[in-house]
Amino acid sequence: MVDTLILDLLDPEEARTPPMAMKDYSDEFKADAVALYESTPGATYKSIAADLGINRATLREWVLRDRERRGVASTAARSGGAAPAGAGQPALSADPDERIRQLEARVAELEASERKLATERDILRKAAKYFAGETDW
Repeated sequence: MVDTLILDLLDPEEARTPPMAMKDYSDEFKADAVALYESTPGATYKSIAADLGINRATLREWVLRDRERRGVASTAARSGGAAPAGAGQPALSADPDERIRQLEARVAELEASERKLATERDILRKAAKYFAGETDW
């Protein structure tokens, strides 16, 4: 309360402005953020939002709107049943059919990872391009 009184005395207009101005994100950025979230198995709103520098609730709202627009139920939208690749990979089976199934599953994991990395790269390129255009020096 004291802070607002002091600010009101210094600059009445500045005292009335909210502490955080609402940011206006482009539709392309929103779509990229949703695509990144949807293509990342095991991702949380918090982790993706932190990576992109946006609020978790904002990302959640974008994802829910996108799902509603596409007519996808919230629980069925994430199809990332595969766990991320890591040291815990089981050894390949000696049975040829089982080995093929395991390798196909691994390929699917790697393709999902590649899509995630490509999406992240594209977002970073667009952000760099945007911020390069913002400089006035």
